[in-house]
Amino acid sequence: MIHKQLSRRLFLASSAMTLGACSTGRIPSLVRMGYRSPNEKLNIAAIGAGGKGRSDIRNCKSENIVALCDVDWNRAADSFDRYPNAKRYFDYRKMLEKEKSIDAVTVSTPDHTHAIAAMTAIKMKRHVFVQKPLTHDVFEARQLTAAAREYGVATQMGNQGHSGEGVRILCEMIWSGVIGPVHTVHVWTNRPDDWLQGYPDPLPPEPVPKDLNWDLWIGTAPWRPYNSGYHPSDWRGWWDFGCGALGDMGCHIMDPVNWALQLGPPESVECVSQVAKNNQTAPRSSTIRYNFPARNGMCPVTVYWYDGGHMPHWPDGIPQSTKLGDGENGSLFIGDSGMITAGEYGGNPRLLPDEKMRDYTFPAPIIPRVEDHAQNWLQACKGGVPACSNFDYAGPFSETVLLGNVALRCEGKLEWDADKMRIKNHSDANRYLHRNYRKGWEF
Repeated sequence: MIHKQLSRRLFLASSAMTLGACSTGRIPSLVRMGYRSPNEKLNIAAIGAGGKGRSDIRNCKSENIVALCDVDWNRAADSFDRYPNAKRYFDYRKMLEKEKSIDAVTVSTPDHTHAIAAMTAIKMKRHVFVQKPLTHDVFEARQLTAAAREYGVATQMGNQGHSGEGVRILCEMIWSGVIGPVHTVHVWTNRPDDWLQGYPDPLPPEPVPKDLNWDLWIGTAPWRPYNSGYHPSDWRGWWDFGCGALGDMGCHIMDPVNWALQLGPPESVECVSQVAKNNQTAPRSSTIRYNFPARNGMCPVTVYWYDGGHMPHWPDGIPQSTKLGDGENGSLFIGDSGMITAGEYGGNPRLLPDEKMRDYTFPAPIIPRVEDHAQNWLQACKGGVPACSNFDYAGPFSETVLLGNVALRCEGKLEWDADKMRIKNHSDANRYLHRNYRKGWEF
């Protein structure tokens, strides 16, 4: 009975964006306030049309693709060819100003551009879909969350696993009490696997490719000469532009932990170990520990993050032949009476050891299911229920993820005051919560 009461309490406590994402299809009264019919097409623009932007635009193919912006027209050529009637821009600010018909925008750029591009669109009352991590730093996440509420726009972060079946099953397993109170979670990734980290020096200047506007690419970041090691694909490891392995995968692999355990802000975060710490790039590998207080009837929990080959100790009583997570990526939940492991996006959740799954019956579904992450957002843009990873969920969650990067740059346990958005015991660490912006690109 206690576990059933806990499941119901957690179900009711989950925010509207999480549990309303696949509701009845009833269109709220917002339609009468100017929102579109669910059968009417939206006018979509893209900020970032190459790279990840290609798939984000294709995921909106049910709508009208009216404008495409990218600072590198060579990288964006495929999208330009696919949508020949869409207007083309280098500068998203000019696009948003000139194209008055735009209803909604996808933001699929390097991390350092996410917040300013999204905020510009939000203040024009355009709905936004922003790739993960939502922002480059904690301050930006807090500001975007507040702005989305103020301007009443539909939002979604691009952590597509949050719309998956696996993460919902995992939540329902945890909430059923099958492994008892969860006190420890281990989360790991093999990233960085194909970009540079642990490199201490700026790269030498190279000629700027003819189809690339390097000044616009630099955007908010401090100016530095072009090098192909920054763009097109290795920017993620450089602190000025990206958020390292944690920024790449934290919003995916930590999402099931955040949701299932209703985490809220941590009390503290600390880098336990890292290899090749420096001021230019994220380290080659790291282990980070988050401590969360009791919340929503759940006990305090410690969450460990591992990347770059760091892994948790093998759990006691589990055969070495057992597959944890997906192997190179995954999570392990340890409760008072058992363990659950899951894959990269919360997929294939299962009890450990494996024989416990032979006679196991999954709990009855209590979380509404979502068929598609992008369509979930598009329906919200048309007046439907809030998208499942809208900024009321994604903003605070991104703050938690990004605090791990602050810990990578500062020694010792950092005590976090979420209400005041400050680190209580390390004054210098607070400068990594809010970066300085290049003149003309202030956030």
